[in-house]
Amino acid sequence: MSLKDQITEDMKAAMRAKDSARLGALRLLLAAIKQIEVDQRIVLDDAAIQAVIEKQVKQRRDSVSQYASAGREDLASAERFEIEVLSAYMPEQMSAEEIDAAIDDACAETGASGPAAMGKLMGLLKGRLAGKADMAQVSARLKTKLAS
Repeated sequence: MSLKDQITEDMKAAMRAKDSARLGALRLLLAAIKQIEVDQRIVLDDAAIQAVIEKQVKQRRDSVSQYASAGREDLASAERFEIEVLSAYMPEQMSAEEIDAAIDDACAETGASGPAAMGKLMGLLKGRLAGKADMAQVSARLKTKLAS
């Protein structure tokens, strides 16, 4: 079963269970997927759908930080719930140690060192770690590594 079919089935299950919070999150996700498919006149594969999910999760993380700083914990908790729902469709996230190992491998492979190599290494790591790790975390860890 494709990822899109799984999301659709989960949306139907949320409808039957009258779980409005989960239903809303899944409907927004399917709408984002459908929007891209209509705009680009393509059918998204699982990898592209995971990229859409990753983008949706990132948007919600940004919203959580803004709501929390504004003192709107009710809205922040709703966004956190949506992150949980969407994260269920993402592959297992890498641990900090695995990210560090990938950074070390990329540095050894390219022979890059120093802050000037940040862009080159991020380009390489993004291709390898997309969907498996939060790229903001990868960037912060890489910056620390290159600074030392």
